[in-house]
Amino acid sequence: MMRVKIGRMERKPASLETVLAGIVYVWKNKVVLGSISLDLFAVLFGGAVALLPIYARDILHVGPWGLGLLRSAPAVGAAAVAVYIAFHPLRRRAGATMLACVALFGLATLVFGVSRSFVLSLVALVIVGAADMVSVVVRQTLVQVATPAAMRGRVSAVNSVFVGASNELGELESGVTAQWLGAVPAVVAGGVGTLLVVAIWSLLFPRLRDVDRLGDVDAPPAG
Repeated sequence: MMRVKIGRMERKPASLETVLAGIVYVWKNKVVLGSISLDLFAVLFGGAVALLPIYARDILHVGPWGLGLLRSAPAVGAAAVAVYIAFHPLRRRAGATMLACVALFGLATLVFGVSRSFVLSLVALVIVGAADMVSVVVRQTLVQVATPAAMRGRVSAVNSVFVGASNELGELESGVTAQWLGAVPAVVAGGVGTLLVVAIWSLLFPRLRDVDRLGDVDAPPAG
C-alpha cells in the first residue's frame, strides 16, 4: 500500500570506476561522510563490550550469569529506543541529536569503565545501547535520503564495510589497550576518545551538525 518513488536506476558494466564510485561519492558528500565516519571512530574507541568478560570476573565479580546480563544490557537499551522511535520519529535537529547521542554513548562508556556497582554498570550499558540506536537510525536514514537512487547501492555497500570494520577494529583496539594499560584505563580512554571525536566532528562537518529534518536533506547528483 506504500507509494515509493525509487528514482532512476542505472545498469553499468563492472569496472574499477564503478567499484570506487561509492567511495568517491561518500568522500564528496560531507553529510554522508560525516555520519559514517562518526560511527566508525565512535565505535572504534568505545568498544567496551569486548572487555565484558574481564569486568564480570575481575572487577564486578558477578560470574557467568552476570556476564550474560552485561552482554544483554546494550541490546535492551537499543530495542527499547528502536520501538520508541518507530512511534515517535525524530522531527527536528536530527544532526545535533545524533552528535549528542554519540557523546552520550561515550559518557556512558566512561561511567561503565569506572563503575564498581553491578547495577550502575547495567544502567550504563543500557544507555550505551540506547544512544547507539539513535545514532544508527539517523545514519542509516541519511545514507538513504542523502544519496541519489543511482548511487544508493554502492554507498550502502561502503556504509556496510565501515560498520563491520568499526565493530571488529573496536574490539581489537579494546584488547590491545587493555593489554597495555589494563581493562579499566582502556575503557575510560575509549569513552574519552569518543567524546573527543564528537567535538572534532561537530567542527569538521558543520553540515551534519546542522541537519534538521531527515526528510529534507537533498541528495546531490551522482555526477
